[in-house]
Amino acid sequence: MAISLFTLLAAFSCGGSGKTGGDAAGKKTGETALDLNVSVPAFNADSAYLYVKRQVDFGPRMPNSAGHVACGNYLAEQLEAFGARVTNQRVDLIAYDGTLLKARNIIGSYKPETKRRVALFAHWDTRPWADNDPDASNHHTPVLGANDGASGVGVLLEVARLIQARQPAVGIDIIFFDAEDGGAPQFYKGDHKEEYWCLGSQYWARNPHVRGYNARFGILLDMVGGRGSVFLKEAYSEEFAKDINKKVWNAAERLGYGTTLVDKRGGYVTDDHLFVNRYARVKTIDIVPYSDGGDFTPTWHTVDDNMEHIDRRTLQIVGQTVLEVIYREK
Repeated sequence: MAISLFTLLAAFSCGGSGKTGGDAAGKKTGETALDLNVSVPAFNADSAYLYVKRQVDFGPRMPNSAGHVACGNYLAEQLEAFGARVTNQRVDLIAYDGTLLKARNIIGSYKPETKRRVALFAHWDTRPWADNDPDASNHHTPVLGANDGASGVGVLLEVARLIQARQPAVGIDIIFFDAEDGGAPQFYKGDHKEEYWCLGSQYWARNPHVRGYNARFGILLDMVGGRGSVFLKEAYSEEFAKDINKKVWNAAERLGYGTTLVDKRGGYVTDDHLFVNRYARVKTIDIVPYSDGGDFTPTWHTVDDNMEHIDRRTLQIVGQTVLEVIYREK
């Protein structure tokens, strides 16, 4: 994910319609009142934490690496074990420097016959270089990506486990994008272009796994496991899907998470959701810890992006909020 150039002028990357619910008292805050009879599963942060660790145990997971192949197989097998219909998009993508990347988008679908759908996204690849590390000697070291990649996937694997036990009213697609985090490194002397990031989502958005694919909305999770993370309403999300931001942040407020998902506009982030909005035309937001002051988490694109900095409480807050949204969707 990368910080948008627009942001740099106003604020760099992690790589790159539905109805609004009500408040806790059941009062109308949008088109419908909150249905208090809906039973939302309890998110298990310990389980999500183990899914994050399992990915990190494969080592760095950038395309064309052994860890990437092994982790991709693991993710597809987990989704299948959790009852999803799994689709693998294997595609050759071209990196910023002309390198051919053997990429794989992994999609797990629930109720694939249902037209009423919600898409949940995360990227599963990792940054090939720790180019934001304070120690320049680490800049060519691959990143483990515990937070930047594995945390969003870990949350969604726990969501998949819960969906297997009891599905929400709508169909769910869990989509793990590849080749998100291979944009030109900071030490690259050539042009730094937005389209160098998020190659897997760019491909999927133009070539979805189902012809004519559509969903009511999408939620992208990126770096959702960092200790002390605060999530503002990312600016592209506000422009493309303001009502979905409202739906999600209202859900967080009902759950008592308003100090973590803060009802305030943040900066612009070039991330997978940008291309899903532009090309697939699915209204999608990004839950990402990027402030209006231009900061990601301290471990972003550094060698410190490891399990030591993954916090179960942050996973819990994001995971329970996502469940609150999808199980209350009719």
